[in-house]
Amino acid sequence: MPCAEPARERRTAPPHRTPPDRPAADGGAEPGSAPRGPAGGHIVLINPNTSAATTAMMTAIARRALGSGRSVRGVTADRGPGMLTDPAALRAAAPGVLAAGLRAAAGGDCAALVVGAFGDPGLAALRTATDVPVVGLGEAALREAAAGGTPFGVATTTPLLAEAVAARVTELGLADRYTGIRLTTGDPERLSADPRALLDALERAVRACAERDGARAVVIGGGPLGDAAEALRARCAVDVVAPIPAACRTLTRLLDD
Repeated sequence: MPCAEPARERRTAPPHRTPPDRPAADGGAEPGSAPRGPAGGHIVLINPNTSAATTAMMTAIARRALGSGRSVRGVTADRGPGMLTDPAALRAAAPGVLAAGLRAAAGGDCAALVVGAFGDPGLAALRTATDVPVVGLGEAALREAAAGGTPFGVATTTPLLAEAVAARVTELGLADRYTGIRLTTGDPERLSADPRALLDALERAVRACAERDGARAVVIGGGPLGDAAEALRARCAVDVVAPIPAACRTLTRLLDD
C-alpha cells in the first residue's frame, strides 16, 4: 500500500507495544485531582471554532464514546475562525473557550468540560478557573498514544501547527516516544470539505508514520478530523488514536474515580 509524502518532521523512539485500551502514559500524571462535577450533569464539549457542523459531529462522536449513561451537550464558539490552522488562531480561541467553559460551569448542571480542539486552547485556564474536571483532546490523545513507552506519531492536516504539536509533546514529557509528524498537502480547510480526499490523505500520512518512522500508534491531530479518525481505525493496521474517544476515556476515568 502507498506511503505518504516525506515527513516534515521526524523523531525516533525505541519500539514498544501496549494494548489498545490503555491507561494514561507515564510521561506526567493524568490530571485527576479536579473535583467531581454534579452527579447526572452534562458533559459540555466546547468547539473553539465557529463551525456548528463540526460541533455536531464531535458531539455525536462523544455521545457514542461515552454511552447512554452520560449526557453530552455541544457548544460552538461565537466568534473566530472556522478551523484552527495556525498558532495565532489557537491563541485567539483560548479566551472564548474560557468564557464558554465558565458559563457552562456556572449553570450548575455541568459535570465536566471537554476542550474540542487538538491544540487544547484555554485548557489550563479552565482548570484553574473551574471546579469541574476539564479534558483536552490533544493532551488525552497524546498521553494515550504514548502509554507504556509506545513510540507514536501524529498525522494531521495543519502544517503551521507542526511546531506547536512538538512543543506540546515535550511539555507533556513524551518527547522520547515521539517519532514525528506527517502532514497532508494542500489547504486544510479545502481538504476537510472533501471527506473522501481527506480520508485518503490522512491514511497515507498514518501509513508513513508507521512504515517510515516506526510509530506503533498514530494520533489523528484535530477535533474536526473526528469522523476520519474513526474510519481510519478500520483501515489501518497500526493503532490509530482518535482524539475525541481518547478524551472521553480520560473523562470516564476522572468521573468514575
